[in-house]
Amino acid sequence: MSTTRRQIYLDYSATTPVADEVKAAMQPYWSDVFGNASSLHSFGRDAAAALDEAHTVVGCAIGARAGEVVFTGCGTEADNLALRGVAFAARRSHNGSPGHIITAPVEHHAVEATAHQLHALFGFDLTLLPVDGCGHVDPDDVRRAIRPDTVIVSVMLANNEVGTLQPIREIGAICRERGVSFHTDAIQAPAYLPINVNELNVDLLALSSHKFYGPKGVGVLYIREGTPYVPPMTGGGHERGRRPGTVNVAGAVGTAAAIKYISREREAQAARLTTLRDRLIAGVLARVPDARVSGHPTDRLVNHTSFVFKGVDGESLLMALDVEGFAVSTGSACTSGNPEPSPVLLAMGIPREWALGGLRITLGYHTTEEDVNALLDALPECVRRVRQSALEF
Repeated sequence: MSTTRRQIYLDYSATTPVADEVKAAMQPYWSDVFGNASSLHSFGRDAAAALDEAHTVVGCAIGARAGEVVFTGCGTEADNLALRGVAFAARRSHNGSPGHIITAPVEHHAVEATAHQLHALFGFDLTLLPVDGCGHVDPDDVRRAIRPDTVIVSVMLANNEVGTLQPIREIGAICRERGVSFHTDAIQAPAYLPINVNELNVDLLALSSHKFYGPKGVGVLYIREGTPYVPPMTGGGHERGRRPGTVNVAGAVGTAAAIKYISREREAQAARLTTLRDRLIAGVLARVPDARVSGHPTDRLVNHTSFVFKGVDGESLLMALDVEGFAVSTGSACTSGNPEPSPVLLAMGIPREWALGGLRITLGYHTTEEDVNALLDALPECVRRVRQSALEF
């Protein structure tokens, strides 16, 4: 087993380091340009000008108008606002009658838990679409599930746990054909895939800055002009009345800088990371007995690998790798510490004895071939030791 204690970060789906140019862009807005963007005096006007520019930059990067971009506190909030805002608008227009929501069991908890709460507390009917063994949603299942009272469909662009890419364009086209609002959680995607809301046929789209080399505590919600929407939060008229609360100007500026950074780096990094990803997948399957790829083997994010290991406790394996100097994940960083199998893996039909051994290894702009080789050297022995410990226990 490798005895290195050099820390190697391989959990880029959990968060990314802030790019140097992003930090530099944000710096003045913590000190020199500190005004409240809603204030009318010169301090406020300077902040408002920076905020307007951030709206424009982010909008242009995703094919949207500046006025369709809403800055939020995080990606989870963006998902919440999307589902609740459309659902509440439908309820208002239908004289209080709840409607019907469609999503999938492999969604991030920000969508899954919101949909279940809208069902449990507000009376909306809820349909969970089936997924195949790779976590794919079939667009024909969406078509069959839509009803006259369907108010929103939500399917994520790229799965955070298993990396599978969904057929968003096809699903969006079906929703548009049927006059149903379509939302996608695209939070994992922009650093590795170009995002264009028109090509994707989406009405609402959520992003999170810290997933693409920007700051934490900032999200983006795209709302297509004309989409029915009632602000779920109440307060002032910030963000054109769609999300109240004093806007984090430094965070918005940092998000715009991060969008510029990934737009410049994405193509070259995607090609490099695809090679490293495929090398990692092949190496793990060749060196570790009773290992499987979770998610689609190729139709997945270029930086994303995920596996299940039979007879292995994922948390124990994570800690064994941490001791060896590798930062990885058992799945979603939002659910770490839960000893139960991932609901995403179970929804994909993976047996419990395998699903308990889920491991997510995600690469990023700073990952090197040497990092991947070091992990491939360390992982087989870590798996062997965890399996042996389970047998002894």
